[in-house]
Amino acid sequence: MLDDNLKAQLGAYLERVQQPFEIVASLSDSENSREMLELLQTIQGLRADKITLRTDGNDARKPSFTLQRVGANNHLRFAGLPLGHEFTSLVLALLWTGGHPPKVEADVIDSIRALDGDFHFEVYMSLSCHNCPDVVQALSLMAILNPKIKTTVIEGGAFQDEVTKREIMAVPMVFLNGEVFASGRMTVEEIVAKLDTGSAAKEAAKLDAKAPYDVLIIGGGPAGAAAAVYAARKGIRTGVAAERFGGQVNDTLAIENYISVLETDGPKFAAALEAHTRAYDVDIMNLQRAESLIPADQPGGLVQVKMANGGTLKAKTVILSTGARWRNVNVPGEAEYKNKGVAYCPHCDGPLFKGKRVSVIGGGNSGVEAAIDLAGVVQHVTLIEFADQLKADAVLVNKLKSLSNVTIHTNAQTTEITGADGKVNGLKYKDRATGVEHTVALEGVFVQIGLVPNTEWLRGTVELSKFGEILVDAKGHTNVPGVFAAGDCTTVPYKQIVIAAGDGAKAALSAFDHLIRS
Repeated sequence: MLDDNLKAQLGAYLERVQQPFEIVASLSDSENSREMLELLQTIQGLRADKITLRTDGNDARKPSFTLQRVGANNHLRFAGLPLGHEFTSLVLALLWTGGHPPKVEADVIDSIRALDGDFHFEVYMSLSCHNCPDVVQALSLMAILNPKIKTTVIEGGAFQDEVTKREIMAVPMVFLNGEVFASGRMTVEEIVAKLDTGSAAKEAAKLDAKAPYDVLIIGGGPAGAAAAVYAARKGIRTGVAAERFGGQVNDTLAIENYISVLETDGPKFAAALEAHTRAYDVDIMNLQRAESLIPADQPGGLVQVKMANGGTLKAKTVILSTGARWRNVNVPGEAEYKNKGVAYCPHCDGPLFKGKRVSVIGGGNSGVEAAIDLAGVVQHVTLIEFADQLKADAVLVNKLKSLSNVTIHTNAQTTEITGADGKVNGLKYKDRATGVEHTVALEGVFVQIGLVPNTEWLRGTVELSKFGEILVDAKGHTNVPGVFAAGDCTTVPYKQIVIAAGDGAKAALSAFDHLIRS
């Protein structure tokens, strides 16, 4: 189950276990149960003085196991094997159950423990989903810290009947007390805020009380992180307000073109961005969405940024690095069937369509890469591209064309995503050369047609292009004095991580130059 190297690493981690706990397994005579037993025996054997393994569990979900601290009343269950991207989630759950402190802010831990009610979470994940671990780890921690919270982590591939019955077509998918609670990536802070209705007002008060910054950065992707590091190294008061640190990088799988880093993935890269930023004296404010920007009312005055929770941040200079998000295809059926067959992350949701027919809309690098990945899982992939030829790199196009279960339609305009009984059953497209409309029967549609900048909140304040991008000059200046911009939200061409990071550094240097000249 685990190779010697992985066993050695796991053994080193388990040395941090401080309190005894039990693993209670509910097993059948299936192959999955035998594999789970082997995994649990390995874990128990690495720390037999602190971990006890029992196999007398009688939960209806088999195979599954609970982690139960001796003398505590916590409720955390893993149904199916938590391997792949979720192996880290399992290791953290073992450590936290064993008394090792989590790397979470003290006020967040206090908020979790203060939650009062009856909370039974079920989170469905897939082992290839890089968005799932954040949610799994958050809900696992909450179940360990608060006895009123129960969490069951369910590997969708092992419980396909449940996935079908509950019509789960996107992961992570979270149910609370039997009702849909949320889907998609969420941090522990976001989950707690959703449960604690008074948290927004408390957070707004904290923001209002903060002293003005020399540089305030809105957005925590590669551009925002680089700007923060460069500004902080100048010894000036620096703050970053971000909806989620790392931005869209969190949703990227393989990264192989960031110079000096041979290969990594999005979540690791995002974590490295945050770790680097935290190494300096930067005030990082996560889960913060900006709603409006108020320019300084006089030269040398303060710029204000009003946040969605009602709080206001003030600064001598502001750097806008709000990035971009997936572009919608904007045809009938897309919104109606989102997470019911319409998806945007092939790595996360692809396994849910095993053996089924899907379509990918978009013939750029992301679309072709998605089609290649999906072809290894699903029955058939139909790729739809509006232009008269695929725009992806030649090596990717050649690989796609070599696959026997892929059909490519270029010069094709998607006109509708159809469905029945609440889920996708087909896609319509028009041949742009002949005007003839065609229908493709399928169960899933993956939209991969580029990005749209997150700048709607700036309209009427900062000058934008016709595409909604912030107009900047060569040094990152906007048309508003003291306000700069960097990254995918700007008119700078080629939306790449390395370019965004460079522009973030440039904007920070320009902001510093503005400060010393004001």
